[in-house]
Amino acid sequence: MIAAQLWSLHEDASRDLLGVLERVAAIGYTAVEPISLYGHPPAVVRRAAGDLGLTFCSAHAPFPSGPDAGAILDEYAELGVETLVWSLEPEEFGTLDGVLRGAGRVNAGAANAAARGMRVGYHNHFAEFVNSFGGERAYDVLLRELDPAVCVELDVYWVRTAGLDPAPVAAALGDRLEFTHLKDGPAIGMGDYMVPFGEGVVDVRAAAAAARSARWHIVEADRCHGDMYDLLRRCLEFLSRA
Repeated sequence: MIAAQLWSLHEDASRDLLGVLERVAAIGYTAVEPISLYGHPPAVVRRAAGDLGLTFCSAHAPFPSGPDAGAILDEYAELGVETLVWSLEPEEFGTLDGVLRGAGRVNAGAANAAARGMRVGYHNHFAEFVNSFGGERAYDVLLRELDPAVCVELDVYWVRTAGLDPAPVAAALGDRLEFTHLKDGPAIGMGDYMVPFGEGVVDVRAAAAAARSARWHIVEADRCHGDMYDLLRRCLEFLSRA
């Protein structure tokens, strides 16, 4: 199934989230992955999405650990989201101790989420694949340390940016891989401008096919030179032809 990541439209969403949901639904998406409610009550957003035929495949929200855990879980439970996905900071992958401490924070969030009938997922950038310790990639260290209940959302673009082919990485994750972030572009770095699928260096089709256990393929573009709604539409059409 295919969803849109609303970070792609965060500037518009910060001004008019409900209007963004309407436009995304009009393009043809039936699900979204929000990154913020921009001050809207969860019940209002949930009702608006439902009226448009949109569901929430997951949400990008900080790991529910520490003093804000209860508030995070309350907000997204009311929204009707089961899985909260977030990342560690790139600098945490600079040392083995940083990875281990980060994994502990994720696991604490997973335990808090489980107590509420919710789950936590991990979303990568590229530091996870660039850094290694004793010949072992930081990403592999992290996955080994994470509670098996923590699922994986693989961002294939950042895997490619790290110099790896996303398809075998996706295949190796097995059943733990439940979500992908799909985007295309030059795969140079964090300031990249994304392009419609098939026009950059990422083999999106192969990566999606290799992610056999993924329940959701989530289209995302951090930024683009043209109209973001048109890019999201063209990416949806590309995947629908796959």
